[in-house]
Amino acid sequence: FLRLLGGSRGRPGRFRLWGGIRVRAELGAADVDSGTIQVDSLQTPLGIQRAALLRSGDILEFSFPL
Repeated sequence: FLRLLGGSRGRPGRFRLWGGIRVRAELGAADVDSGTIQVDSLQTPLGIQRAALLRSGDILEFSFPL
């Protein structure tokens, strides 16, 4: 899992969150201890955030093109 995250750093990805929300972002880093994933250029229905933290408990699935 950590190798997957390391290889995906800086790649555009898709995240599906609770409530059916789908967002796109570039993976920055992951903190396994706190359960957060740092992303850049987070594209949400409300606009684009330069950087954000996504809680792993809020993420149902994510994918990155290899």
